[in-house]
Amino acid sequence: MRPLWTVAEVVKATGGRPEGLSDGPLSAVSIDSREIFPEALFVAIKGDALDGHDYVLKALEAGASAAIVSEAYHAGHGGDRLIVVPDTLEALRQLGRAARARSRAFIVAVTGSAGKTTTKEAIRTALSAAGETHYSIKSFNNHWGVPLMLARLPVEAQFGVFEIGMNHAGEITPLVRLVRPHVAVITTVAAAHLEFFNSVAEIAEAKAEIFLGLEPNGTAVLNCDHDYLHVLFARARAAGVGRIVTYGYDESADWWIRGVTQLGEQMAADVRHSGAAHHLRLRVPGRHMVANAVAALAVADLAGEDMAVALGALGQFGAPEGRGLTLRLGPDKKPLLLVDESYNANVASMSAALELYAQVRPPAGRKVLVLGDMLEMGPQGPVLHAGLADAVLKSGADRIHLVGPVMRALDAELRRRAASDREAPEVGHSETVEELAEPLLAALAYGDAVMVKGSKGVRLAGLVAKIRERF
Repeated sequence: MRPLWTVAEVVKATGGRPEGLSDGPLSAVSIDSREIFPEALFVAIKGDALDGHDYVLKALEAGASAAIVSEAYHAGHGGDRLIVVPDTLEALRQLGRAARARSRAFIVAVTGSAGKTTTKEAIRTALSAAGETHYSIKSFNNHWGVPLMLARLPVEAQFGVFEIGMNHAGEITPLVRLVRPHVAVITTVAAAHLEFFNSVAEIAEAKAEIFLGLEPNGTAVLNCDHDYLHVLFARARAAGVGRIVTYGYDESADWWIRGVTQLGEQMAADVRHSGAAHHLRLRVPGRHMVANAVAALAVADLAGEDMAVALGALGQFGAPEGRGLTLRLGPDKKPLLLVDESYNANVASMSAALELYAQVRPPAGRKVLVLGDMLEMGPQGPVLHAGLADAVLKSGADRIHLVGPVMRALDAELRRRAASDREAPEVGHSETVEELAEPLLAALAYGDAVMVKGSKGVRLAGLVAKIRERF
């Protein structure tokens, strides 16, 4: 296999100036000096908290063959094995553009208010069964994550799957114009990042920016189970999208999900498309997970993949870490059941997770719920948090732990209802996850079930790690 890049190719793509550097292979591209492989290219990106230029020497000592640095860094430090550019982030974008330009892969871009990463993983799972598939890792979906994932796109890849995120209008447009997908998927439109929008309709319009980078004759794949499908259709037509494919539980969907059955921690569903019936099975529970997988089926069909191959691959699909991954910790006969939903949260994903948790039965103990703030909800935040009360109570939790300042609104609503209900669950509130950690760990026992859900900024992933370590 050819190397990912050569030094000469990177110099040409970025317009950089090599200093103390000869041509040679580059096996990887990284912006993290802790993740350096032999013959890697290190790109020194200046972020909000850290400046990659402070780690250039560390990256070179760890085995990087070259580093892209700014003119300002070189003027102050000098050095060899460097590619000097005016702006390192723009150089990363240029490398991403060059990777996309040389690629002959079938490219997919995914966005949405909830389910982006899980849907991206489902699409990756389906396409990987048909050929070499490159995909965004973790949630590398922002202004540096997307060009980094593009820069890592191998020439020989047959498929590429990229996640694109946003929390402001105008953020998706430059990213999707880098990716230039053949298929653009929107998983849903819901209340998320309302701090930066006046309405959910404006969020729909921002998500629809993904159509602006579609390749000619590209296809939009849209979940139809939300109230803003008409906005997406209008924006798609305005952008000149020639083909729109829908999926979901509404019987008007092109990929219609029906006959859903939960089998323990697995799901089965009948999916109808163009007069054909497909039987889908997943190794993960949840109606929303079925929808994510059906989006993958629609994409696989557009890519020309055999449906039997795609269905077989999705039969092995499970929830990613932090997004519904269910773990049984401790003894087989009496484990602690941990549902890890710690990666992120908004109203749509919180409601879906609570609906799923309502079906969970503790192995032999109590049912515990840990909910953290849904961030970036703006002035509507307290009302949206309090509005979760019905879903929380329907989850059947015996003990509810709420974390974060905005969760005070839900705490107050649950306590108000408990005043007239002797069988109401116990409710506690903590300002921070650090305040909650030790009391929660001391109270949990083998046989209990616990779900942890909240926005990433609440840092509930650390609490999940402590539960896993303790049990």
